[in-house]
Amino acid sequence: MRIAVIGAGAMGLRYGILLQEAGNEVDFVEPWEPSYQAIKEQGGVYVSRDHQNQHLVPVNIYRPAEYPKEPELVILFVKQMQSEEAMAACSHFIGDRTYVLTNQNGIGSVDVIRQYVPDQHIIAGIALIASVLDAPGKVDFMGAKGAGHTHLANVTEKPDAFTRQVVEEFRKAGMNPTLHKNYLGTLWSKLLMNSVINTLCTLMDITMGQYVAYSGAAGLTKRLIDEGYDAGLADGVRFMQSREEMAEIIFHESSQVNPLHRPSMYQDMVNGRPTEVDYINGYIVRVAKKHHLEAKSHELLVELLHLAEQVRNLKHE
Repeated sequence: MRIAVIGAGAMGLRYGILLQEAGNEVDFVEPWEPSYQAIKEQGGVYVSRDHQNQHLVPVNIYRPAEYPKEPELVILFVKQMQSEEAMAACSHFIGDRTYVLTNQNGIGSVDVIRQYVPDQHIIAGIALIASVLDAPGKVDFMGAKGAGHTHLANVTEKPDAFTRQVVEEFRKAGMNPTLHKNYLGTLWSKLLMNSVINTLCTLMDITMGQYVAYSGAAGLTKRLIDEGYDAGLADGVRFMQSREEMAEIIFHESSQVNPLHRPSMYQDMVNGRPTEVDYINGYIVRVAKKHHLEAKSHELLVELLHLAEQVRNLKHE
């Protein structure tokens, strides 16, 4: 399969390199100039796993305006707030038969993608996979080989032959895919997890394991999940887990799968980048308000995260 990955960050690199190693023709299309330059000069990407065995993986990389091919599949893996600019810059190589897949954190990019391809050609979903970008062109895959899971769903909720081919390529790449027919339910599962783990770990400068070891973690998690579920149900979301099951997933992922991991929002914070809190907790707040509900805990976390961003920026002026 001919695949173009837009964004050579932590997750874009992990997806692209695993799919390349599984035998696909993968190109990286990188809008961020420091990353493009580093990978070009290195002749590839330095890949580690759990901080060990760093090695150079040769890859093809292009700036958006220079990419000459028409891929069968585009994987969009920039930050949510960069989706519109990235899709506009890459629209020239998205053909009539091209599918676009997003496993980005938060919710919002599908509405951007819809401007370029029909719903039948959009595959959304979530990634329960941890990766860290140590520097431009240097990525650390967290977890043992074959660890982590991906969950995919057509926006139309009607899987077709090409989608099933994508799922098979993900399976061969060791990404443990599950194909669902519940688009919003799939996205909200990760949204709720991120609204707890990403934001709180970032604000408190702690790992996922340290959060769930806190004596009050269960009560705090329940409060955030309840607000999210109330908003989602009012918006017509068919949740795939009960509230209790969602809490169990958060605690399992944090205590057993990635206890030492600091989520992507933390990585953005310490590296001086804008966070995606408006597309995670902020999205829940907006949906709640649309239905005349309150999500006060999520609203507070959004304000605190933006305060932390402002303080960080002032320190570096």
